[in-house]
Amino acid sequence: MKYLVFFIVALLAAPISTTFAEEQQKPIISDPYKLSPGDVLEVSVWKEADLQKQVIIAPDGTISLPLVETIKAAGKTVTELKQIIAEKLNSYIADPAVNVSLIKNDGNIYFVIGKVNRPGPIVANRRIDVLQALSQAGGLTVFAKESSIFVQRRVGTDIKLFPFDYDDVLDGDNLEQNIILEPGDTVTVR
Repeated sequence: MKYLVFFIVALLAAPISTTFAEEQQKPIISDPYKLSPGDVLEVSVWKEADLQKQVIIAPDGTISLPLVETIKAAGKTVTELKQIIAEKLNSYIADPAVNVSLIKNDGNIYFVIGKVNRPGPIVANRRIDVLQALSQAGGLTVFAKESSIFVQRRVGTDIKLFPFDYDDVLDGDNLEQNIILEPGDTVTVR
């Protein structure tokens, strides 16, 4: 509770560099969602009832479709996947009108482990940052070391570590460490 009060006081005391109206006029730039294993897709081709199918992206990141066979879907946007499927179908159907819809983003999963109140997986319906993941995990326990939090991210066969200092972020310092999590990231609290 003391951190919440301190955070609110710090926000109120912080200088405001832009007005609310100026902030509203800025474009919201967001990276497009990249598909992940576990996501559920609806794939259809206009006027081709036999080519409508719901698929789950397999753990290896692939999906299988009639005529297209097995293709890599993980790491691609819906638009990129749609183009790949259309290219593969071109040899069977003249100018195929392909539609790919994300039905469920169950692949957008993060893990929070260690000294938090509710450790475990978090399936999020949007992109979240470290502070939001800690909040969804019920916050830190009284035994947690607030300066000893790390995000582990698997990149190929390597694991990258990103440090996160809870107190710094609450104080409004070093906010760049409050990174947007990627599916599969693990937040570790010591």
